Amino acid sequence: MMGKNRRVIAAVVGVAVVAIIVGAFFLTPRPPPPPPPPAEKRIFRTTFPAPIYIDPGVGSDAASTTSMISLYDTLVHPKVTGEMEPHLAESWKASEDGLTWSFYLRRGVKFHDGKELTAEDVVFSTNRILTLGTGFAHLYKPYIEKTEAADKYTVQFKLKKKFGPFVSTLVRLFILNKDLVTKNIKTPGPYGEFGDYGKDWLVRNDAGSGPYMVKEFRVGEELVMERFKDSWVTVQPNAPDEVRFILTTEAVTVRTMIGRRELEISDPWQTVENLKVMDEMKGVDVAIYVTGVGISYMMTHNRKPPTDDVHFRRAMILAFDYDAMVTQVSPDARKPRGVIPANLPGHNKKIPEYNRDLKKAMEELKKSKYYDKLDKYEVELHWVAEVPLREKIALLFASNMAEIGIKVKVVKVPWLSIIDEMASMEKTPNLVVVSCGAAYMEVGSMLMQRFHSSSTKTWEQGEWLLNSTIDKMIEDAVETIDIESRFQKYQKIEEILEDMAVTIPLAMEPTRRAYQAYYVDWPVAKGQICPLMGYEMEIRFIQVYPEKRRELLAA
Repeated sequence: MMGKNRRVIAAVVGVAVVAIIVGAFFLTPRPPPPPPPPAEKRIFRTTFPAPIYIDPGVGSDAASTTSMISLYDTLVHPKVTGEMEPHLAESWKASEDGLTWSFYLRRGVKFHDGKELTAEDVVFSTNRILTLGTGFAHLYKPYIEKTEAADKYTVQFKLKKKFGPFVSTLVRLFILNKDLVTKNIKTPGPYGEFGDYGKDWLVRNDAGSGPYMVKEFRVGEELVMERFKDSWVTVQPNAPDEVRFILTTEAVTVRTMIGRRELEISDPWQTVENLKVMDEMKGVDVAIYVTGVGISYMMTHNRKPPTDDVHFRRAMILAFDYDAMVTQVSPDARKPRGVIPANLPGHNKKIPEYNRDLKKAMEELKKSKYYDKLDKYEVELHWVAEVPLREKIALLFASNMAEIGIKVKVVKVPWLSIIDEMASMEKTPNLVVVSCGAAYMEVGSMLMQRFHSSSTKTWEQGEWLLNSTIDKMIEDAVETIDIESRFQKYQKIEEILEDMAVTIPLAMEPTRRAYQAYYVDWPVAKGQICPLMGYEMEIRFIQVYPEKRRELLAA
């Protein structure tokens, strides 16, 4: 009996022990499972020549414009077709006389510091660019008399005179945070109560509401931007988290970075030979596309001997080998048809394609006042050091001119120095190789940018035309509201500029960029190209897949 009781007790004790152990197992808190690894950052990198100006009142070149499109918002936005669609402004209307434009703003748009964007910010941004007079100010200074906030979300532009393409120009009016810029104004400064108008601070910082914001800017080296999570605009699901604009176009550096998958898209100034090498790399393709609103020029100083002579200029135009330009130097380029890009709305279709004619070139040269003293004059030609393709153009040009007895001195000059020298009539050389694109989708844009007196002292006009008659004709054309009449006036101006031989259009060059086709989804490569400068590289529409990049690195 006692033995049986012991067995029962032992069994009970055993069950109790097991229960305690099991209970302890289930009651003791277990450590949480390890967190999933963080999603890999989507990084996008591309190259540009220095410098980049991210201040909307200062920059106007390709690198600067591309940056500002990501950092800031505009009232309207260009479609792939080139037409304008609502952006910050949900709608707009003009008065019957065409002199007052009212824009009705989207509500709830946040700047990068969280402040809401209102009509006062549009007024401030407009007044600032008009006061500075740089960047894209030339689009607005002749026309905007006053900008005011009718209410918190309505802004009115009162024009001095009619301006047919006014809405189209607003893709270049970037809206700044009034409070943030005012907070960072330095006084005293050249702009009275506005001191330096925030220019010093805006060299390295942004005051925008765009889908990206400045993370770091090492001026002259690299601009780093990061996603703005509170942006109101549509951003592709796999758009970059971080964007790096690396300021170099050096061929070996770009090629090496593409090969190491440290660069997603190259700059468009690589040589055809370098692009061919990159195209042969696994997963890399070269996108070749023509926007139709840009052209490369041999800008010709109209007020410096010997290029101040119209016959001398005509001789150079006729002596240049356009066939070699579009087959050997820049394959897939198109010969020019006048001084304006042939695909720009309003272009004069009657102007024939340019071709070389040495016989006519010599006939024109003999009419020049410099013909009997060519040995005493050397034409100085500057090309942009950061763009190797320009050297080929310069050397081809010099060789062509030598065939008719014109001596050309070819000089390699950094882009920043070219900008500086073109601000002075005396410092601007006889010839400068530069590409220009329209600011908005009409011939009037290029006429103003390239040949109106208001664009002198900028990199966009090395001709120093300073012709009051041409100025008045351009002004009259863009002030014409009826589009058919406006286009007819553009075409007449083109004919006159042709006769004056004011510049040497070289080619409508295609844009070429090497890109990581295996892990980068770039709309341009599919033919979805916004024709305006900078918008083909609108970062929010580009998608990056780092997992595919890892596959290439592991291969």
